[in-house]
Amino acid sequence: MFFLKMISRSFSRQFKRRLLIAVTVCLSATVSVAMLGVVFDVGDKLNAELSTYGSNIVVQPKSDAVVSDLYNTGDSAGSASGSSSGSDGGSTSDGSAAADSADPTAFLKESDAQKIKTIFWAFNITNFAPELNIHADAGCVGSGAGSAGSAGTAGASGAAAFAAKCKATNVPIVGTWFAKTLHMDSGESTVAGMNGMRSWWKINGTWPKDDSEQAMVGSALAAKLGVNVGDSVTLDKTIAVGADDNTNGGTGKTGKSSTERNRVKVKIVGIFDSGDSDNSAIYMPSIAAQTLANLPNSIDKIEVKALTTPDNDLARKASKNPNALTQDEWETWYCTAYPSSIAYQIEEVLPGAVAKQVRQVAALQGDVLNKTQAVMVLMTVLSLVAAAIAVANLMAASIGERGSELALLKAIGATDGAVSRLMLAETAVISLVGAIAGALLGSGVAQIVGHVVFGSGITMRPMVFVLVFVLLAVTVLVASLSSIRAILGLRPAEVLHGR
Repeated sequence: MFFLKMISRSFSRQFKRRLLIAVTVCLSATVSVAMLGVVFDVGDKLNAELSTYGSNIVVQPKSDAVVSDLYNTGDSAGSASGSSSGSDGGSTSDGSAAADSADPTAFLKESDAQKIKTIFWAFNITNFAPELNIHADAGCVGSGAGSAGSAGTAGASGAAAFAAKCKATNVPIVGTWFAKTLHMDSGESTVAGMNGMRSWWKINGTWPKDDSEQAMVGSALAAKLGVNVGDSVTLDKTIAVGADDNTNGGTGKTGKSSTERNRVKVKIVGIFDSGDSDNSAIYMPSIAAQTLANLPNSIDKIEVKALTTPDNDLARKASKNPNALTQDEWETWYCTAYPSSIAYQIEEVLPGAVAKQVRQVAALQGDVLNKTQAVMVLMTVLSLVAAAIAVANLMAASIGERGSELALLKAIGATDGAVSRLMLAETAVISLVGAIAGALLGSGVAQIVGHVVFGSGITMRPMVFVLVFVLLAVTVLVASLSSIRAILGLRPAEVLHGR
């Protein structure tokens, strides 16, 4: 009872100095809780934020993936002119040389694309869009359909003569989904397409509707063609047709083939500015592109946007050779949303496909996350150091002001250890009040940071509060012991146990 009375009396006698200690601890707790709260939740926030800038996994036919790796053509996603598309080694519509100008020769089935939403990490896949990347001539005059001549010089010269009447040749065409509703076998439904994959595009008009003859044109190509929203554009493409078996690109029993010109007329419902080479491309529903290229149910790429966990040593080891993992490592990797584990599971449900993470995006996620966490942890450490210095100074001043009171306590029989423990108890109580208030304020600050920076709240984990209270307790204890030792000349063991 006497001990508690002494503690309460010290608050009334040195209220301002005790209040300063409480405010110091409160501010330190506020910064620590806010920063650590964001640190533990920033991974998911950054992944969600970076995923708005395009896909982080690309799915291709195995043969295309082998060629890409062999010739180091890269794994960038989202660029029509940079994908495996083109015609006969020409140039893009803006006159620049095409790095990969051949139309795709290996395909996946468009009808299989929705299997991506059946993998273990299906809920982490926020969007995906299949693509058929081809090239065609735009704004041509004259008859489009029909034979362009037999195989050989006559056919080639006929196609070249027809292309000369077009406003733009070798235009990148991307046949894709925009906001397609998929009905899964499980009874669930989902919406997938480019609407959610190209959020940074500046669009004049609207997105095309799936399964229609609408299209959207890049701003550079629209200027070249002289078209606006509401206009129509004719697209012509030369396709090879087998003479005997009529198989696209094949030959009949006689070994002869011919070429034909396919024509599709689309209505421009939107003009977009992507800020990259896509400004020279046309995006249209996949069914229209497949009709133009005579490639029904065919795609050559799938862009996947997924919420992932940044790579670590285990993920990098698995991406090189999953079979090299131990059983425990395999289970940990497979059941963690690494880009490599999601890609592996996509390959399991899409036979003949290779799924690869976009290295630039994956590296950026991990790099940004590590740097952000390092800055926040450093701020937390600095705030604790500042709190320790402030508490030590306030304790030293408080002990100095109470010299006569402490001398009186010792005169009536109190030991140095008992006096020291009394001062520690006083500091502990006021620090606890400050820490509780700071924890509440820190939670509020974390939510403000989350909404201002990421547009959503921060999930506060109990571990954050436990860690902050432990760190503050250690900080205050060390600061108090150092002050008492300096004033009374005691060793830490004498302070805690008396003598």
